[in-house]
Amino acid sequence: MPHFSLVFLVFYFAILILPSAFGLHRYYLLFLYYRFQKQKPSAPSFESLFEDGHGNLNAAPWVTVQLPIYNEQYVAPRLIQAICAFEYPSERLEIQVLDDSTDETVAVVEREVSEWRKRGFAIHHVRRGNREGFKAGALAHGLKEAKGEFVAVFDADFLPKPDFLKKVIPHFYSEPGIGMVQTRWEHLNRDYSLLTQAQAILLDGHFIIEHTARHRSGCFFNFNGTAGVWRKSCIEDAGGWSGETLTEDIDLSYRAQMKGWRFVYLDEVVAPAELPVDINALKTQQHRWAKGSVQVAKKLLPSILKGPYPRRVKMEAFFHLAANFNYLLMAILSFLLPVAIYVRREQGWYDMLWIDLPLFLSATWSVSVFYYHSQKRAYSDWFSRVKYIFFSLALGIGLCLNNSKAVIEGLRGKTGEFTRTPKYAVVNRSDSWKEKGYRGRLPFLSLVEVFLTLLYGATVAYALSEGLYLSVPFLLLFVVGFGYSSLLSLAQFRGGVGAPIASPMETPIEAQIS
Repeated sequence: MPHFSLVFLVFYFAILILPSAFGLHRYYLLFLYYRFQKQKPSAPSFESLFEDGHGNLNAAPWVTVQLPIYNEQYVAPRLIQAICAFEYPSERLEIQVLDDSTDETVAVVEREVSEWRKRGFAIHHVRRGNREGFKAGALAHGLKEAKGEFVAVFDADFLPKPDFLKKVIPHFYSEPGIGMVQTRWEHLNRDYSLLTQAQAILLDGHFIIEHTARHRSGCFFNFNGTAGVWRKSCIEDAGGWSGETLTEDIDLSYRAQMKGWRFVYLDEVVAPAELPVDINALKTQQHRWAKGSVQVAKKLLPSILKGPYPRRVKMEAFFHLAANFNYLLMAILSFLLPVAIYVRREQGWYDMLWIDLPLFLSATWSVSVFYYHSQKRAYSDWFSRVKYIFFSLALGIGLCLNNSKAVIEGLRGKTGEFTRTPKYAVVNRSDSWKEKGYRGRLPFLSLVEVFLTLLYGATVAYALSEGLYLSVPFLLLFVVGFGYSSLLSLAQFRGGVGAPIASPMETPIEAQIS
C-alpha cells in the first residue's frame, strides 16, 4: 500500500504542476496588459477620411455585412433591424442574411428582409439549401457575391450600435496591412441570472485582458467569429473560410497573420450580445469552442512553432491554442484529488499539503486576480461585480468534463457538426424563455457530474472530520461547480432539441438596446 500511495502521489503532483503553468501564464498576460495599456490604437475620424468637402460621404468604401443564421427565429429580426440602423451611407452598404435555417426562421427572415428592401436597402436573403461547411460554408458562399471591400460579420444574437462601422472602418486606414478589426463583446442580459453573471466575467477576462495584451504586444490574436470587420482581400489571400475545424474564426485568423496581415483590437468599441440562459446551450457552445481550438492547434501550431516568429510570440500562440487542455487536466484532477487527500491522511503524509497548496494557488488564485482586474479596468461599478468571481471559478470547474470531452474529440481529428447555441431574445429578468422552442442537448456527462458532486460532498465531510481545514475551500469549489452544472442541466432540460416552437417575439429594436 505505501508503494501504491507513493506512485499515486507522484502522478497526482505531475498532473497538478501543469495547470499551475497555465496559471502563471495568466500573470504574464496581466503583465503585458499593463505594460502596453497606453498603446491604444488610433485612427482618423470617419468624416475626415471620406467627406468630399460638401458634407457628402460618397468616398466611403463599400461594406458587406454578413449575418450567418441557422434556426434563430427569436433573435434574427432584431439583428436585421440593428444592421439597417447603421449610420453608414446606404448606397455603400450591402447586407447578406446567410440563412441556412430549416424552421420558421426562414419565413421570419423573409418578411423582415422584404420590409427593409422596400425601404431601399441592398439586403439579400441568401439560401444555400444545405449546411455544407456550416458557418464557414455560409460565409464563403456569400463572399463570392459580396460587393464590399470590407466584410463585417455578426452572429444572430448581436445588436451592434448604429455608429459601429464609423468607428471601425477608419482603423483599416491607420496603418498599411490591416486585415481585420475585432471589437469587444458586451452583454445584453448580464444581470439575468447567476449563470449569465458568471459567463460575463469569464468572457470579460478574454476580451478585456487577453485580447488587449496579445494585440498590443504584437502577438497572434483572433477574430471571435462575430462583431468584427475583415478586409475582403485578406480573407482571400489567407485561403478563405474553411470548415475543417469548428472554430473557423481562429483558423482563418492565424492563417491570415501567418501571411503577414496585421489585426487591430478595439477594446473601447463594444458590440452587445445575448449570453446563453440555458446551461445545456452553454455546454454546447463551450464544447464547440474547445474542440475547435484544439483542431486549430493540431492544424497550425506545428507551423507556428517552426516559423520565423520571436520566441515570445510562439510561446503565446502555444498557450493560446492549448488553453483548453486545462479542462482535461482539471477533469483528471477532479478524480484524483479526493483520493489524494485520503491517501495522504491514511499514510500520515498530510504535511505534503504545503507542496501542492502553492500549486493550487497558482492555478486558482491567478484566475481570481485575472478576472478581478478585468472588472476593475472596464466597469465603474466593478466592486458589485467581483463578488461573482468565486462562482465563475466554480462554473469553470463544472464545465471541465464537458470541455474535456471536446478536447479529446478535437485530438481524434473528426471535424464534427457545428451545433449552434440557442438564443431566445432574453434581455431583462422578466423575459421568459422556457415556453420557447430550441433546447441545448442534455449531456450524458451531467450524470457523472452528479457523481462528482456527491463524491466531493463526502470529501468535504471527511476533511472536516479529520481537521483538514485547509483543503475545505478548494473542495467547496468542486462541490459548487459540479453541483450547479449537473443539477441545473437536469432542471433546465425539457423535451430536448426539437421541442414545440413558439411564435417569434416581435420586440422592436428600440426596446432591446439600452
